Amino acid sequence: MTDWLRASNPTAPITTEAEALAAARASALAIFLGVLWGIVGIVYLMTAGQAVMEAAMAQASADAPEMAGMTGAMTQLALWMSVGFVVIQLVLGLVQWAKPNIVIPIIFLILVAFGLVSGLAGLMMAGQAGMPETAAAPVWQTWLGLIILVVQLILHIAGIRGARQLDKLRMDAAQNY
Repeated sequence: MTDWLRASNPTAPITTEAEALAAARASALAIFLGVLWGIVGIVYLMTAGQAVMEAAMAQASADAPEMAGMTGAMTQLALWMSVGFVVIQLVLGLVQWAKPNIVIPIIFLILVAFGLVSGLAGLMMAGQAGMPETAAAPVWQTWLGLIILVVQLILHIAGIRGARQLDKLRMDAAQNY
């Protein structure tokens, strides 16, 4: 456990290939954390979230009556897209675990940073004029999601450092062979 905590620290020195591999796999752990959070979101969307989403869509389509019949289909589309994204995330996490590289952590670092900025902007805009109240996520989901994004950000930074150092160590070993 101490090794994983050390590997997840983005400021810890990385001197051996085992440490670099563990640090690179920290990004895979962040992706798996995102998969778990995605499953929580899907479960919420399948239960209480479905009614909230349909109410928000009904409120948004109040000016366009022809859109009112599409709320059920849009909710199902959102559910299946969520499932698809979780599956893609799981596959990329498994790839990062089995064969750590620098590309996947960089992509996820960008996505996590975007999610963090979007979430914080949403919090700042909440309650302003023109923002529908029915579209707001539950407070527990918002705050826990932001905390998870911060943890993922730290783990992806450690993963980038680990993958870079792993490549460097392996290249040095190949040149000295």
